[in-house]
Amino acid sequence: MQLVFVFPGQGSQSVGMLADLHRRHAEVRDCFIEASEQLGFDLWELVDQGPAERLNETEHTQPALLCASVAVWRTWLSLGGRRPDVVAGHSLGEFSALVAAGALAFGDAIQLVRDRGRFMQEAVPVGQGAMAAIMGLEDSLIDQVCALGVVGGGAGSVCEAVNFNSPGQVVIAGTAAAVSAAAESARQHGAKRAVMLPVSAPFHSSLMHGAAERFATPMGKLPIAVPSLRFVSSVDSNAYSDPEAIRALLVRQLASPVHWTKTVRMLSLEQPTMFVECGPGKVLTGLNRRAEKRTDCAYLAIEDGPSVEAALGAAAASCVGR
Repeated sequence: MQLVFVFPGQGSQSVGMLADLHRRHAEVRDCFIEASEQLGFDLWELVDQGPAERLNETEHTQPALLCASVAVWRTWLSLGGRRPDVVAGHSLGEFSALVAAGALAFGDAIQLVRDRGRFMQEAVPVGQGAMAAIMGLEDSLIDQVCALGVVGGGAGSVCEAVNFNSPGQVVIAGTAAAVSAAAESARQHGAKRAVMLPVSAPFHSSLMHGAAERFATPMGKLPIAVPSLRFVSSVDSNAYSDPEAIRALLVRQLASPVHWTKTVRMLSLEQPTMFVECGPGKVLTGLNRRAEKRTDCAYLAIEDGPSVEAALGAAAASCVGR
């Protein structure tokens, strides 16, 4: 059995996430207590009660999602879940994957991603950057509509493809006027949908270079170990094990596109039996299915008691059958 664990990124958060697991398992409660001690405020209260506006602030979203994913991971292991053969993450999810793999200490990572979120938010003034999801348009046309967006956005405009999430779903980012113009151009070129996203910064675009430069300072001080699990990055679909290479990757990641489709397809070449999304929501599970429509592989998400139990059962059955 080949088991792949993937960890979600920003956008999978919601007020009330993990309430079921928090009630059922001490591992979840202890994880949020540890994170709260590092952050200096009650992270679980924010996750459980909101308000959503505060949870969706990037410097709060990132530690909340990291903690939630690691809490689910620890619960999986406590219930006898098998350690995966490989781990990967979507953007922020790479930090969760590296905690699971033992490369990053959880307490260090929580403080690190809070800084990461703050630097990303401060890189571009609110209202000046934007992101849009383009659906149903060939990837070959994305660069063309981005170029048209730059023309429409005026002097100093930036518009780039930043998330290749699944076939026919690409996210673009840049200066607000350019992204809006590119979204309109995408509609004119036959996109099924072109939707402006409710985010306040153009994540993973070249406008994040300043954030990456700031992030290099805390990243440079962080102890990193050799991962105990195979870690594949969605920046370039390559496996990383050298701590210094991982350090450089996590800095570069801020201003680099997320190549999720390519990463899932590369992992699928290894004939996995199960893809398991570890953390809140089911965003990656849907993307994984669209990237590789295989009938010999299960695509599961674990975020509450029933879904964890179902995945444990599926993993056990798969092991018995091989």
